[in-house]
Amino acid sequence: MKLLLRKEILRLVAWLLLGAVLGYYWDQPALGAAVALLVLLGQHIWQLQRLVRWLQAPHETPPEAQRLWGEVFDGIYHYQRRQKADQQQLAQLLERIQDSSQALRDGVVMIDHKGDLEWWNHAAEKLLGLSESSDRGQPITYLLRHPQFVDYYESQNYQEPLVLPSHLNEEHFLEYQITLFGENDRLLLVRDCSKMKGLERMRQDFIANVSHELRTPLTVLSGYLETFSDYAEQLPTHWQRGLTLMTQQSARMEHLVTDLLTLSRLETSDFKAEAEPINVAELLAAIRVDALALSGQQHQVLVDADTQLYLRGSANELRSAFSNLLFNAVKYTPQGSCIELRWYHDSDGAYLEVKDDGPGIDSKHLAFLTQRFYRVDSSRSSQTGGTGLGLAIVKHVLLRHQGRLEISSVAEQGSCFTCRFPLSQTLLGRAA
Repeated sequence: MKLLLRKEILRLVAWLLLGAVLGYYWDQPALGAAVALLVLLGQHIWQLQRLVRWLQAPHETPPEAQRLWGEVFDGIYHYQRRQKADQQQLAQLLERIQDSSQALRDGVVMIDHKGDLEWWNHAAEKLLGLSESSDRGQPITYLLRHPQFVDYYESQNYQEPLVLPSHLNEEHFLEYQITLFGENDRLLLVRDCSKMKGLERMRQDFIANVSHELRTPLTVLSGYLETFSDYAEQLPTHWQRGLTLMTQQSARMEHLVTDLLTLSRLETSDFKAEAEPINVAELLAAIRVDALALSGQQHQVLVDADTQLYLRGSANELRSAFSNLLFNAVKYTPQGSCIELRWYHDSDGAYLEVKDDGPGIDSKHLAFLTQRFYRVDSSRSSQTGGTGLGLAIVKHVLLRHQGRLEISSVAEQGSCFTCRFPLSQTLLGRAA
């Protein structure tokens, strides 16, 4: 290309010299050079016109040309061919992506940065009742108006999916999962989770029914064991040991049944926050007394609570959650350990911390601690009478109060369990 430009410049100079020489015979060398320049300019204008006509019909082959214009025509032609090939390849790829998305059983919906519907597959059309003719370009919140979905969509906190009854059939449940991409665009995935929801409901009902059925025989058994215990001194020695073990295991089973019923109620009942805010400082003071009784005064329990910070919710549920955290700290730390309870707030929310200086928990267990019946050490849980349901109860109570549980622990340095609540759940400055 540089060589062609150099040749074109030399050609221009040659034309100017030729024009000047011809004009010299009429004593007008400048006029001759100007005429030669106009002729050369006319050639370039003619080539430009050919280029414009060809660009207006790019499917035709480029015009024949020489020198620099020949290179320009050929370069544009080859560039067009490459662009066309790339566009065809991209169109084929997009077509394959759309075809594969259409084949999915789960719904896929593309939403632009304004919140309007751009595209969806057949499954989404069936699950959400979308219509190509009337719904394209409509805001997603105009079509899915459930308050929980609107809050979920606008919060931009999409770490967990949202499960709601279908607006087309309330007997069906849909799971919504949103992913952000591009410049605030969203990809909405929808799947029918009615079968899983049904199985979950069956599991919950089974646990609740079994727990209720176990409570009656356990009550009878505990009553007779208590009666026998009054006459334990009159029984043979080997019977006394058996009676003691049966009493202990009966109490453990009652505790397990109680926890199962509590967890079942938390999972299946709708939460209705009480109108009166809860004095958390007084609640923690009462729980501290119970914890010291459980410890046999062998632990030091310190409470630092903001007396002006109240929490909206269910006093019974929060007492159950906070008690579980504190009682766990008592059970799983050695005698003489120090346990700290803190209730405070900042600009981001309100916090209840239960911190101990015990042996700590290995980091590999932290993600599973809130699962039902999960135990770090089954032998230790058996010795302390734990059911493996305490932290699951805490998790569900916090969810019902718009909170969440955070756990941090360092081996041989202790653990910290933090309940985080939004400021919207709190009330400041209320008189005690």
